[in-house]
Amino acid sequence: MDSRAWALLESGSGNAAFNMALDEALLEAMPRLQVPLLRLYSWTESAASFGYFQRYIEVERLTRLRPLVRRPTGGGIVPHDADWTYSLIFPTGHAWYSLVAVESYSRAHLWLQAAFARLGVPTELAPQARKTETTQCFVGHDRFDLLWRGNKVAGAAQRRRRDGLLIQGSVQPPAASLERADWHEAMLHVHRERGVSWNQFVIDSQVQKRALELAAQKYSQLSYNQKR
Repeated sequence: MDSRAWALLESGSGNAAFNMALDEALLEAMPRLQVPLLRLYSWTESAASFGYFQRYIEVERLTRLRPLVRRPTGGGIVPHDADWTYSLIFPTGHAWYSLVAVESYSRAHLWLQAAFARLGVPTELAPQARKTETTQCFVGHDRFDLLWRGNKVAGAAQRRRRDGLLIQGSVQPPAASLERADWHEAMLHVHRERGVSWNQFVIDSQVQKRALELAAQKYSQLSYNQKR
C-alpha cells in the first residue's frame, strides 16, 4: 500500500446521527477502499457525543446539549456546539493500524500541533494526565492531549476493528481569530510537507446507502444511545 497517497473527504455539515453513521460506514468500507482517509466535517445542530462505553444516565445529567449520540469510539462527553471535528480512518494494511493506541493517539495530536504552529499558535502535548471526577472530555486532560496555555484544546477517541482503525477527534479552537478553513489547509499542508499527496474522496452509493441505514436504524435510535 502506498502510504503517501491519502484520501480527503470534506463532507460538510451533518446531524449527530449521520455524522457518527458516516464514520462507521467509511470504517466498514476500508477493506474495499484500501486508502487512509481524513474526513473534515461540521454539525448542523448543537449536540454532544459520548463514548461507546459510557452510561447514558450519567451523560444526560452532565450536559444540557441535545441530541446525545453514542460514538462508535470510546472516550468521554464531547460538546459539538463550537468545535471543529475530524476523523481518520485506516485500512488494516496501513502503518497507523499497527500502532498501539497511545502511539496513534499521540501521532494524531502531533499532526494537530504542527498545523497550529503553522497558524502561529503554539501548543503542546500533555506530558501526563490531569484527572478529574467528571467524564467530560474537555475537563482535565489525558497524556498526549493537545494543550494551549495549559488547557485542553484537542482530544480524540479511537477504535480498532478487523476492518480498520477509526480515530474521531474534536478541536476547541484555541484562539477566536482562527478560521476553520485556515485550520483545514494547515492540516493538509503539514502532511504535504511529509510527502503525502491528497486525493479528493467522493462518497460512493454503497457508502452513502450504508451511512443512511446506520443513521436511521442505529445512531438516531434511543434503544442504541440508551443501551447502557
